[in-house]
Amino acid sequence: MLKVLVVDDEPPARARLAQVLADCARQIALTQVGEADGGIAALEAVARLQPDVVLLDIAMPDMSGIEVARHLAQSQTPPAIIFVTAFDEHALKAFEVQAIDYLLKPVRADRLLAALQRARRILPHEERFDALARSLGATRSQLSVSERGRLVLVPVDDIVYLRAELKYVTIRTLAREYLTEESLTALENEFGERFVRIHRNCLVARRFIAGFQRVKARSDADGESPEGHWEILLRDLDERLPISRRQWPTVKATAGI
Repeated sequence: MLKVLVVDDEPPARARLAQVLADCARQIALTQVGEADGGIAALEAVARLQPDVVLLDIAMPDMSGIEVARHLAQSQTPPAIIFVTAFDEHALKAFEVQAIDYLLKPVRADRLLAALQRARRILPHEERFDALARSLGATRSQLSVSERGRLVLVPVDDIVYLRAELKYVTIRTLAREYLTEESLTALENEFGERFVRIHRNCLVARRFIAGFQRVKARSDADGESPEGHWEILLRDLDERLPISRRQWPTVKATAGI
């Protein structure tokens, strides 16, 4: 029995999909285990209901379907994703290149039936969703981290800095720290407009930069004084981060000083 979750922010669209699923149930063993009216509600419903397949709307106000898929792909037992969209032909080519299944609104029963039959053989692949997001110019509004077996969402707007440490990247907000296995380079590529690199292992959110401070170097044992360095001051956080000499010209230009 295929367990299906319907996700769409519009009640008529959810009702339409439920009706078409009922038609498909005459030819394939399935049951609709629930529905969600947004991206965050979808993540909560997947964790609670453990569906095999998610019929996922793309254009939703709180979180896009593509972002939802990227978060789900990182879970231990991700469901198969079938996107439901009204995108134009140009955008749909991105789905076809990544071999990601999609349904055009209004959804037809024969097309949904074929997609559900394929869903049994399709496993989610995180890189495919990442590539799809890049093709469509879609960035995430939140990062997902795993804590004690559950998915935790961290709003990108709340992130003060991202710092690479060994195999992890520390996500620092004003409230606390999180750890992610995403690479600093990948995060910079996705969120480069929001963050500036101040060191080879650190990105700082532009909105949290409060200022800069010159740190004088101490004299060494021979009485020689090596060159000092600059530190970045953070808004609402009593913490200073060193800026590398290599990155200082870029940081200075970014800050307009």
